[in-house]
Amino acid sequence: MSLRSPLGRARGLGSAKSGTDHWWAQRLTALALVPLIIWFVISMITITGADHETALAFIGSPINAVLLTLLIVAVFHHGQLGLQVVIEDYVHTKWLEVALILAVKGAAIFFGVASVYAVIAIALGG
Repeated sequence: MSLRSPLGRARGLGSAKSGTDHWWAQRLTALALVPLIIWFVISMITITGADHETALAFIGSPINAVLLTLLIVAVFHHGQLGLQVVIEDYVHTKWLEVALILAVKGAAIFFGVASVYAVIAIALGG
């Protein structure tokens, strides 16, 4: 029998600080995605039916290239954060949980870097 209080037993079992950082990152990326997605949808509507050269010129514009890069980074980071929460909540086998989280993070980094590279290559004319 322990003489420690419930608070005393709970201390040292972990901190909510890392969860708070994760929560804030998810909310900030969601907030950043609102204007970026509105810009993207409006932009895609305006260039619908355009030829290939017009699309390249659109991406090659410095403002559009920067906004598209920000959109890519925010989408992949937000998606990775959301999938990590789902995996942590619903996968109960520790090795599988770690493997899935690593796979999701790796895929987000790979596809994010590839997408940003494509935007930069188009913007620089290469």
